[in-house]
Amino acid sequence: MATTAITAESRAQALAQMSDETGLDVLVVGGGVTGAGIALDAATRGLRVGIVEAQDWASGTSSRSSKLVHGGLRYLQMLDFNLVHEALTERDLLLSELAPHLVRPVPFLYPLKHHVWERFYVGSGIALYDALASLSKRRRATRFHKHVSHSELGRVFPDMRPDVAVGAIQYWDAQVDDARLVVTLVRTAAAYGALAASRTQVVEMTRDGERVTGAVVVDLESGEQHTIKAKAVINATGVWTEDTEALAGTDGGLRVLASKGIHIVVPRSRIRGERGLILQTEKSVLFVIPWQRYWIIGTTDTPYTEDPVHPVATAEDIDYVLERANAVLKDPLTRDDIIGTYAGLRPLLQPGTKEGTSSAKVSREHTTASPTPGLVVIAGGKLTTYRVMAKDAVDFALGEEARTTPSITDRVPLAGAVGFTTARRKARGWAETYGWTKDRCDHLLNRYGGQLADLVAMIEQQPDLARPLAGAPDYLRVEVAFAATHEQALHLEDVMLHRTRLVYEREDGGAAALDEIVDILAPILGWDAERQEAEKKAYLALRDAEAAAAQTTSDAEGALARAQAPDIVPLRPIDAPA
Repeated sequence: MATTAITAESRAQALAQMSDETGLDVLVVGGGVTGAGIALDAATRGLRVGIVEAQDWASGTSSRSSKLVHGGLRYLQMLDFNLVHEALTERDLLLSELAPHLVRPVPFLYPLKHHVWERFYVGSGIALYDALASLSKRRRATRFHKHVSHSELGRVFPDMRPDVAVGAIQYWDAQVDDARLVVTLVRTAAAYGALAASRTQVVEMTRDGERVTGAVVVDLESGEQHTIKAKAVINATGVWTEDTEALAGTDGGLRVLASKGIHIVVPRSRIRGERGLILQTEKSVLFVIPWQRYWIIGTTDTPYTEDPVHPVATAEDIDYVLERANAVLKDPLTRDDIIGTYAGLRPLLQPGTKEGTSSAKVSREHTTASPTPGLVVIAGGKLTTYRVMAKDAVDFALGEEARTTPSITDRVPLAGAVGFTTARRKARGWAETYGWTKDRCDHLLNRYGGQLADLVAMIEQQPDLARPLAGAPDYLRVEVAFAATHEQALHLEDVMLHRTRLVYEREDGGAAALDEIVDILAPILGWDAERQEAEKKAYLALRDAEAAAAQTTSDAEGALARAQAPDIVPLRPIDAPA
């Protein structure tokens, strides 16, 4: 594998190469997990592929999920065994081979309210869940489920009210930092030749008759316009699917509606428990998910019709989550316990395709369609099955040619997976050299895997990078530098929202660390004093606007509050001339 560094410079070079007369085999529009997976799939088939994203990588749904890699217990209730098996196979593939540094097993407790019938009913379902995971030819990546008595439940989750459950069933799934997964996919694709450019918006599809032949894009950083030729354009824009389809001037395609889900973040010390919880509510499944330093609690599932760029958690959303979590907790959570919130939009695929769609392939939870020759659209699915979605999209775009160049991404480890075991063994020595604790080493290994060696090399060149950030000591200075030198962070908010999660991991949104972070980024990205102040001002306005939105009582009010913070790089209106 070639270098996996993507930078501001590589971005400019990628745009120039995408715009040359050679043209691309595939242009991917959308830099979430599906688009990133498609770019990797196409690149590893030997295709000339480019991927563009109008905002930062993973800035939409793919940085705002429950951060779980799972089979989906709820699909068993729908008797969709094939889908569960597919998702569990992908989960175990990520855990064992593709991204063992990013994806980690996590145990969950399913509380039981009845001694006999519920234990049998739920236990049978979770046993089937385990059995479906065991059907893979690969070695199991997680442990089998087990029954938990009332007394044992009190030991492993002391803060659960003793009167709400007679016991529980413990089963295993996995978790991942969703935004890191996306950035890692993009970097891996780039290592195999994909051309990657964030902050690049498609404003027009070019056509030759009925056939889409590429796209006109605007580099939002410079304002420059580029025309990119491509044999196939793949639309992987999630809740923006229909807007992107419209650029091709076709009435065909897929229908997608947005549904909002929010999460709250509370300190790990606030809830005494060693496992996660899965709770059934009248509207959705509620997860209480343990992370290294905090708990993530969510989610909701409500229709959303406001600006899809900036969904926010409102007071009504937050109160709903608090009420459902407090129903099982001894010591109820309050607003004062919350250190952060985030909201995301699920792209809900509607049945059927629009009139005028020439062909479509429905694969259980996601659909791939071609509303006009040269344009492929994919929507639906979930984070866990991104690789299958990517394979289906590229197969669909290639048609018969896919038989001679099949997908190989089930055998392509992501950046950091290779060398992970070696880095884990070397971590003890690095810890002694730099004074890192075991928790610090785990944090670094689970973010960078084998590429932790690259961070150590940077520290050897600049020893002060080994220090924790004074205002956010959970992160090292080198992690900020690495975001700019290897992960195409172009702005302060890219670091705060997606390369780290300081926007909701610290009660102040990471404000205490801003000066130090900007000092690290400025020489790498060439920021002068004026630009540094503008970056800080923009981020603080974003943080304050989301805090104001959390006090509102409706999506419309929340959207209005969030709109008070202007974007550091505004998107072009979809109907404006390029």
